[in-house]
Amino acid sequence: MSNSAQTSAGSRIAKLLDENSFVEVGAYVTARATDFNMTGKDTPADGVVTGYGTIGGCLVYVYSQDASVLGGSVGEMHAKKIANIYSMAMKMGAPVIGLVDCAGLRLQEATDALHGFGQLYLSQTMASGVIPQISAIFGSCGGGMAVSAAMSDFTFMEAKKAKLFVSSPNALDGNYTGKCDTAAAEFQSEKAGVVDFVGSEDEILEQIRELVSVLPANNEDDLSYGPCEDDLNRVCAGLEGFAGDTAAALSQISDGGLFVETKAMYAPSMATGFIRLNGNTVGCVANRSESLDENGEKKAEYEAVLTADGCRKAAEFVNFCDAFNIPVLTLVNVKGYKADKCNERRLAKAAAKLTAAYAGADVPKVTVVVGQAYGTAYLTMCSKSIGADIVYAWPEAAIGMMDATAAVKIMYADEIAKADDAVSLIREKAAAYQELQSSAQAAAKRGYVDDIISAEDTRKRVIAAFEMLFTKREDRPAKKHGTI
Repeated sequence: MSNSAQTSAGSRIAKLLDENSFVEVGAYVTARATDFNMTGKDTPADGVVTGYGTIGGCLVYVYSQDASVLGGSVGEMHAKKIANIYSMAMKMGAPVIGLVDCAGLRLQEATDALHGFGQLYLSQTMASGVIPQISAIFGSCGGGMAVSAAMSDFTFMEAKKAKLFVSSPNALDGNYTGKCDTAAAEFQSEKAGVVDFVGSEDEILEQIRELVSVLPANNEDDLSYGPCEDDLNRVCAGLEGFAGDTAAALSQISDGGLFVETKAMYAPSMATGFIRLNGNTVGCVANRSESLDENGEKKAEYEAVLTADGCRKAAEFVNFCDAFNIPVLTLVNVKGYKADKCNERRLAKAAAKLTAAYAGADVPKVTVVVGQAYGTAYLTMCSKSIGADIVYAWPEAAIGMMDATAAVKIMYADEIAKADDAVSLIREKAAAYQELQSSAQAAAKRGYVDDIISAEDTRKRVIAAFEMLFTKREDRPAKKHGTI
């Protein structure tokens, strides 16, 4: 094992993998460059420990950058070692996990280092959608390495010391670190949406192990299942109380309460993550109008609308699930789109991407309407119209063009203006509109909802639906890829 493996780079690998499972590859590789006094520099393992091991008995490939060797900078041989790990992982069909602590491009190696970076980008692109890619940032991750981290399927970041940036905060016009630390975990997870999970080093390593346990090894050999010790017919009493906090609802219906949420701090009105149903991994997307604490008290409230950030977050997640043949469950509670200037700049395109992601996904798709489902925002959230295989609705769900009262005010504007008792007229007309056009029953009569189910039966009905859809096959037009 290289000298580098005895540093934090090696210790992180030891903590991440099953005990004594790590096998190092390329331990004797060092830098080839001789310019700029590089001849006299000691570069054990060229600043990156690479190899393979297991997590929960499943094969994974890993590289861990060593900041004690030239700052963990990426040079020619450094990048070549990582690309070699990707090549092995592609042959074996196993995830790649990068533990990042990197000063960026190695300036002493110039074009050789640039070429190496390019080879790394190519390796990641070829691996995308074939094997899961995970990056965890423990120190610096700047410039080109930030692009590499963002190319991963999931990105973890240490909360206090890690830095992720293309341009450092002080290099941004009108900004400095004290004003807004754009490289900090808080900014990258809450504002930029690059980072999925934030925590201490030990927490991150444990979170990676949990994530790997629910992911398939690759896009063909599905290992994302396990024995189910939970009751398949378990009644989820009181589930209707979580119609607002759908993240909590997902944990309620999951085997053993498991819910691995992704990008929890980014666009919180849209929840994404993984649960297990009958031992199988299921990807989940859900509108969220509130967050509850562990005591069931409301700690945050969100508008039940689609935002540009929420659509982008969900679209990326659905695309990942489709690439790796993970079924998708969607919980719907949305009344429209976010109406403000900031969202308007990006919302149409973001909603288009989410609509296309759902419509293009050929994995099993089950949708449950748990609250409101209005207008084209509902269509975007995996409605029957764009390809949901099964759509359920809770009894009190509202499905239609818009809120009944708002619709009546438009449709009967003249009558309301002339009425002696406008309030009573609106109430009467709204009740009729709700029954005929905006109720779950009305949608079910037209075939847009397959069944109306009680909230407490959601777990067993969804499990049964995915069991039925297990062998789903769907013909699609022959094409290279879509362009939306």
